[in-house]
Amino acid sequence: MNTENEFVIFELSNGLRVVHKQVNRPVAHCGLMINAGTRDELADEQGLAHFIEHAIFKGTKKRKSFHILNRLDSVGGEIDAYTTKENTCFYGTFLTKYYDRAIELISDITLNSIFPEAELEKEKEVVLDEINVYLDTPSDQIYDDFESQVFKNHPLGNAILGNVESVRSFTKTHLEKYIDRLYTAENMVFSSVGNVSASKLKVKLEKYFGAVKSGKAIQERNSFKSLPRNVVRIPKETFQTHCILGKAAFSPDQKKRLSLILLNNVLGGPAMNSILNLKVREKYGYTYNIESNYSVYTDSGLFSIYLASDPKYMNRCITAVQRELKNLRQKKMSSNKLSLAKQQLKGQLAISRESNNNIMLSYAKSLLVRNKIDSIGTIHQKIDLLNASDLLEAAGDHLNEEDLDYLFFEGKSSN
Repeated sequence: MNTENEFVIFELSNGLRVVHKQVNRPVAHCGLMINAGTRDELADEQGLAHFIEHAIFKGTKKRKSFHILNRLDSVGGEIDAYTTKENTCFYGTFLTKYYDRAIELISDITLNSIFPEAELEKEKEVVLDEINVYLDTPSDQIYDDFESQVFKNHPLGNAILGNVESVRSFTKTHLEKYIDRLYTAENMVFSSVGNVSASKLKVKLEKYFGAVKSGKAIQERNSFKSLPRNVVRIPKETFQTHCILGKAAFSPDQKKRLSLILLNNVLGGPAMNSILNLKVREKYGYTYNIESNYSVYTDSGLFSIYLASDPKYMNRCITAVQRELKNLRQKKMSSNKLSLAKQQLKGQLAISRESNNNIMLSYAKSLLVRNKIDSIGTIHQKIDLLNASDLLEAAGDHLNEEDLDYLFFEGKSSN
């Protein structure tokens, strides 16, 4: 299927979906994204999806760890992986002439890993060290702790890295059962951006991924039901107080999701002219770092605002943030500001599409989750259709401070 000549979508004989964009560039990108992440772990598997991401590089039926890591690196390419709450991805960047090498390598590690026991024990120590690095960084740890608070007693609240006890308990059997349960053809998408035709790519993929078993994942995901708000304060031996406030945010309506994406971008997105940056950092100088985020999951989401400040300024920061949230709930955005906000978001999206690696990963996730991909033109059209009332409604639904969870890592005062 061809969509606006931007990309091609097709299926392999076993049902594995593929999206490909042909570009006349010397460097290519491809990856396998699997609809399996932290929220798909069983009670005794916390952190297993992420541990598999590490362990899968430790040896296959025909390669040792060194040969896996050297396979693309030796020709100037690279292979990488990541795990999220809902997905695991293995991907590579390489010169176009090494397409077969990259595809075969990703196939080998995902289909033929043998998980040597000695290597697993070593990798446990690596992951435990990664957990310690995280715990030593309050600005990172607070995000995980906040999700655990908002999504309490639900898999979405589990830390991606797991915990010391769970990681130490993993065996080869744990890994094999998780993969057997979730690494199925219909639970995967292969994405590619490079200078090869779709027909040639399909032949290569049938050769290397035709052995993936057909069918959907065995496991069904449990939906999340919102909990009463909570305010948690945890003393920390830090000079700053860190704070996150927010709530679970979900609507099946794609327009409402896009409204919240635009609203979040205006409020505390990556640009220096965001409301929170201008009103809290630039105007008052209360904080070095303040931002808002909207994480979208298949059946839920999380809106949050993060800031860090000297403890003596934290109450003023919270008051300033609440004032801006109230303004967004009560005042319609002017047509001029709305137009500028739309242009800013469209520009950011267009710039992100300058990276073919970003395009490859974005296509994979969209096809995996929504079974469709919108072209950049279609996305821009949807943004243009939003109006001030849409943003006012999104603010009313998600920016009421009386509905928000708060988590404070309270530092020691400098006074």
